[in-house]
Order: sequence, then C-alpha cells, then structure tokens
Amino acid sequence: MSNFVDYVRINCKSGHGGGGSAHLRREKYIPKGGPDGGNGGRGGNVIMKGNENEWTLLPLRYTRHVAAGRGKNGQKSQLTGADGEDIYITVPLGTIAKNADGEVMAEILENGQEIILFKGGKGGMGNEFFKTSTNQTPRYAQPGLPGEEGMVTFELKVLADVGLVGFPNAGKSTLLASVSAAKPKIANYAFTTLTPNLGIVEWRNYKSFVMADIPGIIEGAAEGKGLGHRFLRHIERNSILLFLIPADSEDHFQEYKILENELKEFNPELLDKEFILSISKADLLDDELKKEISAEFPENRQPLFFSAVSQEGLMELKDAIWKQLHG
Repeated sequence: MSNFVDYVRINCKSGHGGGGSAHLRREKYIPKGGPDGGNGGRGGNVIMKGNENEWTLLPLRYTRHVAAGRGKNGQKSQLTGADGEDIYITVPLGTIAKNADGEVMAEILENGQEIILFKGGKGGMGNEFFKTSTNQTPRYAQPGLPGEEGMVTFELKVLADVGLVGFPNAGKSTLLASVSAAKPKIANYAFTTLTPNLGIVEWRNYKSFVMADIPGIIEGAAEGKGLGHRFLRHIERNSILLFLIPADSEDHFQEYKILENELKEFNPELLDKEFILSISKADLLDDELKKEISAEFPENRQPLFFSAVSQEGLMELKDAIWKQLHG
C-alpha cells in the first residue's frame, strides 16, 4: 500500500453553543436577588492547520468523522460557560479543502497557518442579559446556537520548484534518482510512478531546489484517462515545468505538443508557467542526431540534451533550472 495519500473526505462538525442560565439569586439575607444567570460558552471550531513536516494526507486516511466540543452552559453568579474544545485537522502545505459542492473553502500554503472551516455555535445569553428597568426578573435565557456540519474533501497538490512532465518511460524517475537522494521505483513500463516523488536537488554552493516526479501523462489525461486529474492537479503547484521527451521517441516535437495540449485541456493557466524543454536518454544520440532533433523545434523552443545514466548535460540542466527559478 502506498504511503502517499493526496485525497481524503471527512465529515466535520463544529460544537453547539452552551445554553444561558436562567438562575435567580437566592441567598439567606437576599431573598429577591434578581437574575444572575451567566452566558453559555461558544462551541468548538473545526480548524485546518498547515504543517511543513508532513508530505501526505496519510494520517487522515482512516478519519471519517471529526467533531469539536460543545460549549458548556452558563452558571449562576453570572459565570460564563467554558468554550467547547476546538479540533484541528493537520495537513501538509499545498492542501485545499472543498465543500460538498466542490467549492474551495480554504487553502493552506504556510507552516502554522490556521483556517476555520466550521465555526462553533454561539453561546446563549443568560437571564442577567435580559434584565431591564421594566423587566427586572426575567426567568428565561437563550439556548446555544447549533454548530455547523458538512462533508469536506481535502486535496493535496504537491508544492515543488520544478515539476517533471512527460509520458510514462520518459526517464523522469531516473532523472530524479540521479540528481537527488530520492529513491523512486524505476522500471520500463507505463505508470511505474503512481504517486508524486519529491527530491531535494543540490546545486552549486550548497544551494538546492525541490523537484517533483509526477506520474506520466497519457493522451486523454485531461478527460481523466489513466491517472488523469489525480496527478495533473500536482502540476498546478510547481513553479516551473521541465518537459522530458525521450531520445528514442518517434516524433519529438509531436510528443511535446501532446504534452502541452494535455496541460492546456486541464488548466490553460498551466501554459503561463516558465518551462524548460529537454531531451532525455541523450547517451543514445550522436551530435548529428542531436542537430536533427533540435531542427524539429522552433528557435525559441530549443531543447537541452541530458542523460541521467551517463550524467551528460546534468549540470547544464540544473543551471538552466536555477536560472529560471531565480532569474
């Protein structure tokens, strides 16, 4: 079973507010002390909180329901009831919450960021609140307001500096394994990578950036074929995209256009991102073949050649990525 979970649904319920007290003060020498009922406490909130040390929604996988605490009722002597206990749903950075209609309720992008998904019900007012010059002994108090409830879908979109885009077998996992300490599963068949892999890539002078190997695109992914939408949403969050087209492809430019079209179908804004075009498995090519492949592409879209196996062109590729990321 995969440790990477990027989608969970949870029924969330905030706490009811506590009721106000309708107590009348009765003491030995004060037979008619008047109203002294306190207010009820508010119900607990359901709060989504970001944690930079988590990478997956796996801890929430088996959580079906969460409920915040109920507010305590008001007491005599004008004592306000305690607030209900808040409940926190801790998520990785890059997580969005959607309601039952699919509308985005919240988005977590910073460590420690907190967003209230459902507010607890307000506590009711005690009878002391309703005392007036004409109604000096109100014998009633407000009940607390109910909390809110709803089904929430949590979706993780991986946050990375560079997202690798390519068909299955384009060499994305091999590249990630060769430039970082990540250990993605690698084999020569489609969909070896079923979940995004993240790797920290060391650059010059101890600088680094995060690279995400995202499951391969197939034609029709935007309609949900193959792994479809599940991985296309991860691409939305990457700063720049690195297109990988394998040297042994039958039509390099056509393959690039298909990849570009899938992104456009899914979300046209993805094409506004900075991107780098590269030809992987360049150890299979001689200089003559590289020239032929370059000639397939327009002047402003010239690809970089690299081989993760022979390490050829890797430093130049990292330099190009760093330059795109940091100008």
